[in-house]
Amino acid sequence: MLRTGIVEGNHGATTTSSSISNLFINIDSGGNAIDSIIQSRFLEEGEGTTCCNESQTAFALLYLGYLVLVMLTWGSILVKPMRLMATFVHEMSHAIACWLTCGSVHGIEVFDNAGGVTKFRGGCRCLISPAGYLGEAFWGMIFTVMSGGRKTATIASCGFIISLLVSLCYSPNKVMVYLNLFYALLTSAFVYIEWYVFTPILAYVVLLYGVFLSTYAIGDIWSHLVVRTIEGSDAYAAYEESNRCCYPKFIGTQWLVVAIFLQLFGIWLGVVLMSEECDDLGWMECAFSDRPFDFFEDFFENDHDDGFFNGLFDFDFDHLFDNRRT
Repeated sequence: MLRTGIVEGNHGATTTSSSISNLFINIDSGGNAIDSIIQSRFLEEGEGTTCCNESQTAFALLYLGYLVLVMLTWGSILVKPMRLMATFVHEMSHAIACWLTCGSVHGIEVFDNAGGVTKFRGGCRCLISPAGYLGEAFWGMIFTVMSGGRKTATIASCGFIISLLVSLCYSPNKVMVYLNLFYALLTSAFVYIEWYVFTPILAYVVLLYGVFLSTYAIGDIWSHLVVRTIEGSDAYAAYEESNRCCYPKFIGTQWLVVAIFLQLFGIWLGVVLMSEECDDLGWMECAFSDRPFDFFEDFFENDHDDGFFNGLFDFDFDHLFDNRRT
């Protein structure tokens, strides 16, 4: 029998500003954690050096700027293309989970109202159901981390383009065809500009994708799964798979915690990979070495009352455009 993983009909369209505001008020204490995460290890006292290097400061400012942009435009028609992209990532994550658990995918669709559906047979439904929302958060984290370098941003962009094109082989509807071709061409254009016209630009685009996906994942989980229970939602499907022993709101709360953790972890790892401690290491070598944890320990062993904001306001953006290509 054909089994179908369905995102509720208005994937994000019914999210109210008040519910999103309540969410971020509830996790406001996490703001201090974000400020701490985006700080680097302090140098020895008396050297007069601020906490963050230029790359880390640019990353922090852009991340916070994009986050403000997401909140100001939440629910606006201006960001509907980004909302539809988030829906695509949601559905594609269901499909990937199905493939990884030996199932078969028969169709992937994205609707104009920001809803979506993935039609599949077989696979492990208890892993496929959470893959949608958590997949948004996971891929948002990946984009955030990989935005820190020119090559890594290119790898993330190429992987995204491939997924957009591959998904067109699985009975897409007309909206999804237009959406995927648009983002495939747009992202390809930025890759071309990055390598042949002007740099840096691709890292900013990849970071934008990461912030939008991560924030949408948190907001959607909160408004669709924690605040209310919708029969037919991913959390309700997981509730049925658990023999109705874990209520949908509890499942949604667990997914919310994971999504927030993934966002914070992505910020932290992204900053670590830009630190001076990783200058002498390759990207993968640094990510899988002890350096990130040494960085974390060193940071909390130092007094860090004012260095971060001094680093922010002393930052010079001119260096970002020194590598123009004509």
